[in-house]
Amino acid sequence: MSRAFVKEPDGDQLIDELPDRVHSPHVNYVTPTGLRQLQEQVDGLLARRKSLAAEASAENKKQRMYIDRDLRYYEERIRRAVLIDPAGQPGDEVHFGAVVDVETPEGRRMTFAVVGEDEADAAQGRISWVSPLARALAEARVGDVVVWKRPAGEVELTIVAIR
Repeated sequence: MSRAFVKEPDGDQLIDELPDRVHSPHVNYVTPTGLRQLQEQVDGLLARRKSLAAEASAENKKQRMYIDRDLRYYEERIRRAVLIDPAGQPGDEVHFGAVVDVETPEGRRMTFAVVGEDEADAAQGRISWVSPLARALAEARVGDVVVWKRPAGEVELTIVAIR
């Protein structure tokens, strides 16, 4: 049968299931805090789904579809998680879980924590271990100068402290 005679959804119909969220191709390294945050996401989604179960409205069905999709995503992130305890990492080099103080040539100091993709938040100074900045800092020691290649231009950073 020709596709010309197949009724396509026009936006008013509900689909049965949303496509899954895309997972990162990288290993899902997590800190203990990151793993706890993932579990909190699952717990919150389960609670929301339970609260919607009482009413079978079309809007609730749509919300449950989004919740179910997100549950599949976060449960898979937990299943794929590789827990790294920052306390077990070398303290004299920048590794996953390290908190690093750096200084620019102009004297501006910044602090970054190298964390998993799910817990990264640049505004809070938490950078993903796969970010260009984390890659530039990787295995650096106090006193080393690294080059952070940014779209706005390269910046030299001096490692001041590693915790």
